[in-house]
Amino acid sequence: MKITIIVPCYNEELVIEILYKRLINVLSNYNDYEIIFINDGSNDNTEYIIDKYRKENNNIKLFSFSRNFGHQAAVSCGILNSSGDIAIIIDADLQDPPELIPSMIDEYIKSKSNVIYAKRISREGENFFKKVTANLFYRLVNLLSDIKFPIDTGDFRLIDKNIIDAYKQFKENPKYIRGLISWMGFKQQPFLYNRKPREAGKTKYTYKKMFNLALTGIISFSTKPLRISLILGILSILCGVILSLYVFIKYFFFNADIIKGWASIMITVIFMGGVQLLSLSVISEYLSKIYEQIKNRPEFIIKSNRETNYEK
Repeated sequence: MKITIIVPCYNEELVIEILYKRLINVLSNYNDYEIIFINDGSNDNTEYIIDKYRKENNNIKLFSFSRNFGHQAAVSCGILNSSGDIAIIIDADLQDPPELIPSMIDEYIKSKSNVIYAKRISREGENFFKKVTANLFYRLVNLLSDIKFPIDTGDFRLIDKNIIDAYKQFKENPKYIRGLISWMGFKQQPFLYNRKPREAGKTKYTYKKMFNLALTGIISFSTKPLRISLILGILSILCGVILSLYVFIKYFFFNADIIKGWASIMITVIFMGGVQLLSLSVISEYLSKIYEQIKNRPEFIIKSNRETNYEK
């Protein structure tokens, strides 16, 4: 059984050496493996360091992007270029310990699952705000998506050849990879672990990137936001009809003086305007994704592909 390790990297020069040593230490117990590093447009020495190891180890492959295309594009590149019977996706920051790989492989063999996804019990080294927003992220995506995803999970997972082959059929961009894997079905098994703090450096996954990922996840797997806009529109119309009937009855049947004032008018106008803007924003997000898709641009551009040139 050939094992592929997929490692997306972006400005990780401070941890690459430690990561490489720990990966090699783990994989030394296996006869057939490859490590695919994807340099996602790093502007530090990440590419140089990985290339140095590639020249020393015939099992190392390095794909370098022409610019930063994002974490999901880097993971996608690794899956598409995998030649293993199984592939394990792991980030370079060492928050997901490489030492768990043998246990994940054992669980894969034991459970005969197609996917072993790592589920976080705890998140060490993260501040309160980061933990809260992460929890909200997973639950919001799950709430609004038509497909139910396992919560408290990232891209750290083992996938087998069935998943890899199925993934290669997807043409959509941008991709929400953990969502696509859940959408595929097959047998999927959780693997519980404690997430560690970063070994060095700072996270490259900003709140803006998290927000964009959440939008991609929701829009790619749900039409609920459009339906929510429809419901808000219907409720607004009902409120308007009820208020109109109330005013009509009070004025024509009870000769009541209608209170004249700007407050009620402004509240109604602001509320209706907010509903309309919200609905237009939701529609615009869906249209923007359709626009991105029909342009049919490549998911990423590989500047250099170093799979050979092994130097003894």
